[in-house]
Amino acid sequence: MQKQKRTGLIFFPAFDWAISATHPEREERLLYTRDQFFEEGVLDLPEIAEYPPVVATPHEITRAHFCIPGVDYQTVTAHRIAAGAAIHLSDRIMSGEIKNGFAIVRPPGHHAMRVVRGNRGFCNINNEAVVVEHLRRVYGVKRLAIIDTDVHHGDGTQEIYYHDPDVLFISFHQDGRTIFPGTGFMDELGGPTAYASTINIPLPPGTSDKSFLYVMENLILPMIKDFDPEFVINSAGQDNHYTDPLGDMLITAQGYARMTAMLQPDLAVLEGGYAIETALPYVNLAILLAMAGRDYSYVTEPDYQPDKFREDASVTEYVHKTVAHLQNVWKNRLAKQQSQLVSHDKYYYRQKNIHYDTENFEEKQLEKVRVCAQCPGHIMLDSHMPQTTGIKECGRVLAVSVHNRCCEYCIAEAWDVYKNAKKDERYSYVYMQDKTEDTFLTFRRKDGREWQTEG
Repeated sequence: MQKQKRTGLIFFPAFDWAISATHPEREERLLYTRDQFFEEGVLDLPEIAEYPPVVATPHEITRAHFCIPGVDYQTVTAHRIAAGAAIHLSDRIMSGEIKNGFAIVRPPGHHAMRVVRGNRGFCNINNEAVVVEHLRRVYGVKRLAIIDTDVHHGDGTQEIYYHDPDVLFISFHQDGRTIFPGTGFMDELGGPTAYASTINIPLPPGTSDKSFLYVMENLILPMIKDFDPEFVINSAGQDNHYTDPLGDMLITAQGYARMTAMLQPDLAVLEGGYAIETALPYVNLAILLAMAGRDYSYVTEPDYQPDKFREDASVTEYVHKTVAHLQNVWKNRLAKQQSQLVSHDKYYYRQKNIHYDTENFEEKQLEKVRVCAQCPGHIMLDSHMPQTTGIKECGRVLAVSVHNRCCEYCIAEAWDVYKNAKKDERYSYVYMQDKTEDTFLTFRRKDGREWQTEG
């Protein structure tokens, strides 16, 4: 009789890393979760296999990011271990050793964008994006879905895959008009080559399990079924919990568990969640049990009282209208996509002002995307910081990214952009990220040196 595959778990609390001693994202954040796991004896369950974390290499990070001026400048070991833990579980899943995995790690990552100049939203490296690029390169996975269940919009993950038709990014979160980062609205639907590959579901404060699960059942699951991904990742933010100090939602541990059982992600990666005593131990436990196929019905918070979670009728009505609107967007996506490709110019431009809230500085970025009817095209990012901080690399950079499915014409054009930029004295650094060849090159103007980050 074949042995049943287990759920893989990596627990990495990063005890040597914190933004500050009193910051919400600090060492103690996962201590109570670990205690809860030991108290419940879940690590002894035959359905769960615990693995040690590994360290992501600089090259694995550069498949997803342009770290300015380099990976060593923007990361510490804790960042690389958090990303490496997610990679390690994805390897075990792809080998068939485990059926799914839960990376309970910190630091989080879903606010980290393609260009990294510092920490924003507690994030330096986007753990989910690093995994996506690893799965594409190493295993040839073609279609992936990322479902972000954090109370904050996953703006970093959205930015990285906004022009990628092969990655379906769905984020449901507290309405950006009421919470950081102030984005994630329904009209943010992806670029001209990837229309409706980005879906945002802004939810009003006071949303409870009832509407949380309504969205999952009536919108997200049908979208995933239509998209038919080979691998599903859950950015498992837990700050939608009713006790979280940074959000205003009413989700319970049971709500998270039922959502996980419905979604059935291949990999869940911990993101936010800052009620370290009243939420994280119970939500993490419930999610892990749901992924392992064990009974999670007994997992309830000590102060749980059903009468506390009566959702206002106006909230329910708003959520139903939001779902109906996005169902219509999804239904008509293919026709809209085709019309955008036909009507759009050769290039798509977008000016972005990116705020790094943790360190309080601004990045200005011009995004230029090649709109191609044959492939997803390539992306050019012209980035600079108009102010001088004294501790940050403030030079202007040009970063070129070639999608792994680019056509020969777009590849050649991207390389011409890179070569010409090396001659342009405005740029302190020029980067080339060619995913068709798994190549990452860095050119530094100061000494005229060019080097490659090896795989």
